[in-house]
Amino acid sequence: MWNLLIISLAAAAVFAIAALGELIEQRAGILNVGLEGLMLLSGTFGFIAAKTSGSYTLGFAAAILCGAVVGLLHGFFSITLGSNQVVNGMAIWILGFGLTTYVGYPYTGPLGLSPLPKIAGLPPFFLLAVALAAASWFLLYKTHLGLKLRSVGENPSVAEVSGISVVRLRYLSVLLAGVLVGLAGAVYSLVYNPVWSYNYLQGWGFIALALVFFSLWNPFLVVAGAVLFGVLWQMSLYPELLFPGLFSRYIWRTLPFVITIVVFVALSTRWFSLRWGATKPAALGVPYTREG
Repeated sequence: MWNLLIISLAAAAVFAIAALGELIEQRAGILNVGLEGLMLLSGTFGFIAAKTSGSYTLGFAAAILCGAVVGLLHGFFSITLGSNQVVNGMAIWILGFGLTTYVGYPYTGPLGLSPLPKIAGLPPFFLLAVALAAASWFLLYKTHLGLKLRSVGENPSVAEVSGISVVRLRYLSVLLAGVLVGLAGAVYSLVYNPVWSYNYLQGWGFIALALVFFSLWNPFLVVAGAVLFGVLWQMSLYPELLFPGLFSRYIWRTLPFVITIVVFVALSTRWFSLRWGATKPAALGVPYTREG
């Protein structure tokens, strides 16, 4: 049971860090549905850097840099060009899927580095995820910068009139998001499952995206939801640990994605809009064009 919890927290760290990055940019009004592609790219380049250099530090640095660059690329199309943010995100997903298949193929197999140590028996990156959730909450709700970030996600026109640079703050948000999502990709490929293979993420980026909506844009609920999905994912791999003989493992494997679909369906209902819609950033996914 304890081992199940530990590996569940390791999975939760990946979900939480990626979702926290997406939460920050969504609070600023930017929607990136291409988390899967961004994590594939950053995780793959981080894996290659770590495997060829023998250094975790270089691996994480490469992944974070890749995440930042791809995040800014998404920002260029979504903020500067004002194109459809959903289409931009899907393009990143397709790019990540195709490019990593080509670039990563020669490095198929295990990373070959000694595992990173645990802290007090817990996965270190889960503790980092909790710290990042606290830092994100403090940034968004206890700082002047956070107030400005949230304002450009609610009503960018009013924010601009108030002297706030919508473009600058939205670029800052996609940069921060890219760094965190890139880090999440590296945590998966270097720590959680340090074996590269074709399409290795298996939909984790989409689960992280769903977590942002599932949490109602609350950083602490992101971590709680990440733990839930971490447990569900590990249960899908090892159902016999708690429910031996109950359903096929393939049925358990679909459970995280079934819940993800249910979450998105619930979010699209009128009931959700009336009861919880106020928590959603009003300008989320809406391109902003400065008047005059």
